[in-house]
Amino acid sequence: MAGKHRFVTDEPEVPFELTVLYGDENIIVVDKPHFLATTPRGMWYRQTALVRLRKHFKEPQITPAHRLDRLTAGVVLFVRNPERRRDYQMLFQEHRVEKTYECLAPALPIVRPETGTTERLNPPAPFPLKRRSHIVKERGRLQAYEIPGEVNAETVIELGKTDGNVVTQGYRHYVLHPKTGKTHQLRVHMNSLGLPIKGDDLYPQILEPDYADFSSPLQLVARSMSFIDPVSHRPMLFTSRLQ
Repeated sequence: MAGKHRFVTDEPEVPFELTVLYGDENIIVVDKPHFLATTPRGMWYRQTALVRLRKHFKEPQITPAHRLDRLTAGVVLFVRNPERRRDYQMLFQEHRVEKTYECLAPALPIVRPETGTTERLNPPAPFPLKRRSHIVKERGRLQAYEIPGEVNAETVIELGKTDGNVVTQGYRHYVLHPKTGKTHQLRVHMNSLGLPIKGDDLYPQILEPDYADFSSPLQLVARSMSFIDPVSHRPMLFTSRLQ
């Protein structure tokens, strides 16, 4: 118990707001900032989206329908009605949610990955590109990694259009469309192409983090999420406002 109390009191304060994009009797959709964990884990408890939401709404039954990495910002869906929890969680488990991410990564030619496949979708142009591989994430190991085997991770990668594909300080805007949801999938797939996402402290190499330094966020945002609401059957679309 003493160890748990130490973690809670020693957490650095994440100096960014958690913005509510939408709420109804069943769900709450938020714009999660960089550095804020989705749920309590390890040293993080108070500085998590879940605990902030439960405290703000005074609703201890709020539960995440899915998760984003602590360093990834963007749209996250929480369920506030316990009777509807399974309905929304199954949307993600059954891949019935369309998700789009954006990132900054090097403006370099892609390299050939060691395993898996790459497919140019508009040859001979290098992008858009379909990346498929088998990703493994072991408990207790920080990095996920790729091995030969049956494909369990697929991402479509294209060049961003919002900035005219301008290269700034060697980096370019990419749009990522994950077709599966493996842990660290986008970070692993971009790194395997020789295009590690700017600010990544795990890929290609593990860097010792300073948990009180919020100046260099991972340049990865869950930009949008769309699905057919399993209760109202209405099409839903939510878009992050984060840069």
